[in-house]
Amino acid sequence: MLKKIKEFFPPQKWKLPVSIVSGMLIGFILLTIYLSRAWSYMSDDPEVCVNCHVMAPHYSTWSHSSHREVATCSDCHVPHDNIVRSYYFKAMDGMRHSRMFIFRQEPQIMQIKEDGKIAVQGNCLRCHIQNVHPVSIANVDGKNYQYGEGKLCWDCHRHVPHGTVRSEASTMNSYFPNLNPLIPSWIKEEKIIRSINYESKK
Repeated sequence: MLKKIKEFFPPQKWKLPVSIVSGMLIGFILLTIYLSRAWSYMSDDPEVCVNCHVMAPHYSTWSHSSHREVATCSDCHVPHDNIVRSYYFKAMDGMRHSRMFIFRQEPQIMQIKEDGKIAVQGNCLRCHIQNVHPVSIANVDGKNYQYGEGKLCWDCHRHVPHGTVRSEASTMNSYFPNLNPLIPSWIKEEKIIRSINYESKK
C-alpha cells in the first residue's frame, strides 16, 4: 500500500519544482475563492447576488417588492424538489456566473436561461398553487413550456417581482448594498502609514 502511494510522488530532482508549482496553484485557488467570496454562495442571503454589479437592479427591484418579505433569490431561482438538485443547480449556475465574471462576459441586460425559467416557474406554482385554477394548471406547469406549449406565470404577471428592469441605468437611483472592498484593510493601513512617513520626510 505504501509502495503504491510513493508512486504518486515525483522523483527527488523534481520535488522542489513540483512543490513550488503546487504551492502556486494552491495559492491561486485560495485567492480565487477569497476574491470571489465563494463561501458566501452557500447561504441564501440576497445581498450575495450583488457581488456582481450587474445584479444591482435586480436586487434593488426585489428589495422594493412584496416578495422581499417572504422570498429570497434562491427561493425563486433554485429548484426545491430535492436537496441534491438544488445544490447541483446552484453549483452549475455559480460556475457559469464565475466564468462570465472572470472573462468579462456578463451582459448589461440580464436574460434568464431556459433552465432558470423552468426553475422559477416551478417555484411560482410551489408558493401560489392555491391561486391557480385547476383548469389552468396544465397550461402553466412549466413542462408544456419546454415543448413550445403552455404559458409561464410572468407572461401575464410581467412586473413580479423585478418591475421593468433593463439595466443599471434604469434603476440608478435605487438603493443596493455597497460591494465589499477587495483590498484587505491591512494593505490600506500600510499605504496610509507610508504616505504619512513620506509627508513627514518632506
